[in-house]
Amino acid sequence: MAEKRFLIVNADDFGQSEGVNRGVIEAHERGIVTSASLMTRWAASAEAAAYARRHPALSLGLHVDLGEWAYRDDTWQPLYEVVQLDDEAAVRDELGRQIAAFRRLVDQEPTHIDSHQHVHLKEPVRTALIELAASLDVPLRHFNPNISYCGEFYGQSAEGFPIRGTITVDALEKILTIRPPGITELGCHPGYGSDLTTMYREERAQEVAVLCDARIRAMIAATGIELRSFADFPSSDRPSVRNA
Repeated sequence: MAEKRFLIVNADDFGQSEGVNRGVIEAHERGIVTSASLMTRWAASAEAAAYARRHPALSLGLHVDLGEWAYRDDTWQPLYEVVQLDDEAAVRDELGRQIAAFRRLVDQEPTHIDSHQHVHLKEPVRTALIELAASLDVPLRHFNPNISYCGEFYGQSAEGFPIRGTITVDALEKILTIRPPGITELGCHPGYGSDLTTMYREERAQEVAVLCDARIRAMIAATGIELRSFADFPSSDRPSVRNA
C-alpha cells in the first residue's frame, strides 16, 4: 500500500487586517484552508483570534512579525521594522511579547510557529525561534523533519515582482499532484488587500478564488490526499492557558 499523503493548508497573516481576515475565513469555510498563523501586533488580530476560538477546526499558530521589506530601487527597503533583526536581546524580548499576546488573545498555545517573510531562517531569529518552538513542543516551519513546507503557491518572485500563472487552479493542481508521501504544509496568503499597504495585495484575492474552487477539492479527493491541520498532529496535549 502506498504511503499516505497529508496536506495542511496554512494561511499566513491572519489578523493583519479586516480584509485579510475575510479572505482567510472564506478560504477556510468554502475552500481548503485548514490552519492559519496569527499576527498578534495588528488591530484585526482580536477579530481573527475570536473567530479561531469559535471555530477550533481551524488550527491557529503564531506568525512572528518582526517587520516587512520590499525590493525597491534595486535594494530591500523596510516598509516597517519592529526590531533590528541582528539585535538578539531585542528579538527575544519581542518574541516574548508576541507569544504572550497570542496566549491572551486565543487562550491557548499555538499549534505551530512560523514568521513573516521567513525571517527566522537567519540568525539570531533562527535560534530564538527554534528554542521557543521546542519549549512549546510545536512545529517550526522549515525545521520540523516530519512536515515539509511548500511555498510554490505564491504570486511574486523573491524580489516582489509579479509571476504570471502561479495563482491558478491549474498551477495548484500541479503543485499538489507531485507532493511526496507524508505531511506537506502548503503556505498561502488569502485575503482582500484593499486595506493593506504591504507588497502582496492584489494577489490575495486571486488566492481566495483558487483555494475555494471546487476543482481543487475534487482533485484532492480523487488523488487520495487527506486534508489535515496542525492540530491533527500534536506533539503533546495543548491545554488552554486558563486551565494549564
